Parts: sequence; structure tokens; C-alpha cells
Amino acid sequence: MDLPVNEPSPRVVAGGGAGSCGARPGQSGGLTDAIRARIEDHPCYSEDAHHHFARMHVAVAPACNIQCHYCNRKYDCANESRPGVVSELLTADQAVRKTLAVATRIPQMSVLGIAGPGDPLANPERTFEVFRQLAQKAPDIKLCVSTNGLMLPRHVEDLCRYHIDHVTITINCVDPDVGARIHPWIFWQNRRVRGRQAAAILVEQQQLGLEMLSARGILVKVNSVLIPGVNDAHLPEVSRVVRARGAFLHNVMPLIARPEHGTFYGVMGQRSPQPVELQAVQDACSGDMKMMRHCRQCRADAVGMLGEDRGAEFTLDRIETMDVDYEAAMAVRREVRAEIAARLAARRASGPTPAVSSAVLRANPQVVRFHSRATKPAAPAGRPVLMAVAARNGVVAVHFGHAREFLIYEASAAGCRLIGHRRVESHCAGAESCGEAESVLARTIELLVDCEVLLCARIGYEPWGQLAAAGIQPNGEHAMQAVEEAVMAVWQQMLAAGKLTVARTGARRA
Repeated sequence: MDLPVNEPSPRVVAGGGAGSCGARPGQSGGLTDAIRARIEDHPCYSEDAHHHFARMHVAVAPACNIQCHYCNRKYDCANESRPGVVSELLTADQAVRKTLAVATRIPQMSVLGIAGPGDPLANPERTFEVFRQLAQKAPDIKLCVSTNGLMLPRHVEDLCRYHIDHVTITINCVDPDVGARIHPWIFWQNRRVRGRQAAAILVEQQQLGLEMLSARGILVKVNSVLIPGVNDAHLPEVSRVVRARGAFLHNVMPLIARPEHGTFYGVMGQRSPQPVELQAVQDACSGDMKMMRHCRQCRADAVGMLGEDRGAEFTLDRIETMDVDYEAAMAVRREVRAEIAARLAARRASGPTPAVSSAVLRANPQVVRFHSRATKPAAPAGRPVLMAVAARNGVVAVHFGHAREFLIYEASAAGCRLIGHRRVESHCAGAESCGEAESVLARTIELLVDCEVLLCARIGYEPWGQLAAAGIQPNGEHAMQAVEEAVMAVWQQMLAAGKLTVARTGARRA
């Protein structure tokens, strides 16, 4: 049965004043020192932190109160990384035990989030029981929630009660006509509401919840799924509106839609955006607020650093055999996190880098010493250059053939900025024949064809030659160097060699 609903008020749909809480965190494209201090150890909210701190999600929220054309929560695959996918649904007690176990084994794990596989606030008893227990047992872990926002206004006070000061809302539109093409129905006041009416209710509740959180000083990140031909032209308006309502960070993510996922968009052939389309929309939104470009669109049970998933190490049967002594682990956790924070502060100040202690090395064997960040070239000339980097923990540390993703950076006279990341198949893993390996390499080259340089720790002769032939220059001279330093060093070399005074030639463009 469809219910009548009032249209959202013009102030919600179109944006407007700052509301009742005065100055908002998202009033400019940059971040204040106060906000940076609150997110400095949050890998999902801070681009710097994601190289050093780990996060985990616990899957305790199976039910959802809206339907999205890009979602199918029934799908489960250990090798699939996308929101809504889980391998084990946990009770609240199991989730707490798993969190404590992970935090003792991964001391740089700083954040626990609940993001599904449904909507946490459609499962409030399970969600808040996890938060209640962890607030007592692990007060050093940040607690986060990711929601579609439909029930958000009803639970803002509960979020405050358990000191949840980081909330993500998925907002794909502020226009019900657009929303009706994304969300076919919602479950509202014990009835299923469809079409434009459903979208209007969802928009109203999302914007109200965003304002309520902002008024209470809770940091809000907005996620938006970029759907070509549906909301791509509309997302800059979404960015403007959510900024006015108090969001401080906007994450525009590409649609993931394949027929094998069983989603409506996947079955109906709705295409995903190309990397150049994603970047264009992100850039169009970035004038209004800070953009998140390091998102990995994690599973609802992800564990570890962004870009990796160690969930298989912490299944319920394995956790049962673990001796979890969280109080004893606290000393190591404090040492590791304090040293990471000191290293980040030193990089920001371009000062000397503290030595790495044995505790940090035990927590993260891949960590290396960082030098001061060199992001400001002396020469004022030279065109921008896109570079792909095979990195781990902020370091050029991955062999080309082992890379499962490349970070994409733009280097220019203004410095170095992260554009995003692109997932690839590992060239050296899983290829049972030479022909299959060549096919994987060809797909990687196609995905990176707009990049001029590829930085990695090592690379073989054959892929080197094919990349160079496609106009992508491999570079293994900066292994184990901080990514930003390496990118800018290569840009400076290209500038000195006179390669940046003319447009790029001799390569296919995306």
C-alpha cells in the first residue's frame, strides 16, 4: 500500500542557510586543525591515516529498510569486495569478541564500524548492543556507523549516548525524481512506500538527520554512488546541499554493477563509470567541500588496512581458539598509535622523522622510515602528469606483478594529489598460462592508459616493454620511498628533462 507524503521542504531539497548550529565543519574545501585532530587516526576519513591505521567492520545488521538498484545483500563471495557482502553474520557478543581479537593482533586497528550487510539503524538493538559493550571494553577504539539515513533522526540521541562521533550517510540524490530511479521502495511506518513518494521521504529524513548530527558536533561523511545517466549530473548539487547541512567530507564512489551480482542495475546492463568520468564528477564536487578519493568500497565484514582484507584470519572458529587479553594488548596499541601519530605530525611539519620502534615493526612489518614530504617543486612551470603507484602503507613497496590495485596521483607545479585507485588482477597470481597472463597485462594497461608513469618496487622485462609501448613509463627507482616523495621526484625529473612543456603524445588516451 502506497502512502501519501508531503514533499520535502524547499530548504532541504535546494540547500540554503547553515541551520541552527552555526558554523559547520564543511564550510570550506579544506579541513580545520580541529577536524584534522579528530580524524588523524581514522583511515576512512583521513587520506594520510589510511596508509597507517587499520579498520574493521562487523556484520551484525542483516535487515534493510530501503531497496537500492545497485544492492543485493544475498550475494556472498570470499573473493568479492563490495558493500553488502559478508561471509559470517554475527551476534552482538560475537562481534565484540571479534573486535577485541582483531585489536590485539592488529594494534594499529583504530576504528570499528557497522555498515551492514543491511542498514545498522534498521537493526538498532543489535547495533547499539555492540556499541554499548565496546564503549566499556575498548574505549580506545573509535566507533562508527554507516547508514542510508531513513531512520537516522530517530536514533541521533542513541548515537550521542555511545559517543559515536563519526557517521556516514549514503545520499545519492536530493531530488525525489532522481531518487525514484535509484531506490524503488522504502519500508516506512510499517508500510512499503514506492516510487517518487519513497524517494521524497528518504531525502527528507536524510537531510534532517544530517542537520541533527551536525548540530551535535558529530562529523558526517556523505557517500554518493555515481550512476552514469542517472545522477552523474546531479551530484554536484548533492555536494552543495550536504555541505550546507553540515557534512565535512564527500565520497563519490563508482557504481559496481555486474550481471553476476544479481542486482537490478547489473542484470539490466547499467554501466559503471569510467575512471575519467569518476574523476570529472569528483572534481566538479570538490569546489564545495573536501572530497574523499581513497575509498575502497569495503565489504561489510572487512578487516585490516584499506585495500586489504584479513577477514579470513578472524573467522569465528579461529577466534574461539585465540587467547584474547585486551588489557595486556593496550600497552602495545598505545605505543604503536603514538608513534604513528608522531610520524604523521613530523611529515606534516616536514621535520625529521622519528625512528621506528620494534613495536611498530612488529605491528606492521612493511613500515619504513618516511622522509619529509616533498610536494612543492621549486620550478613553477610544467603540465600535470598522472602516475600509477603500486603502494603499500604509503610506500612504493609492491612488485608490479603482485599489485591488486594502483593508486593514481596527479603531480603538478601545485604539488601531489591523490586522484583515486584502480583495482586490477594480479599479473603473477592465478594465470595458468602465458596467454592468460598476457590477457591480464593487457587489461591492466587498458585501465592505466591515461597514466604516463607507473611506479613500483620491481617489474619484469616483458611487462616493462608492453607498458612502455603503450606510453606508460615504468619506474622502479623509488622502491621503499614515500609515495608523495617518489611521485614528485619523478615529476621534477620529467620537468628538468623538458618533457612537461608539451602535451603528452604517442599513447592512447582513456
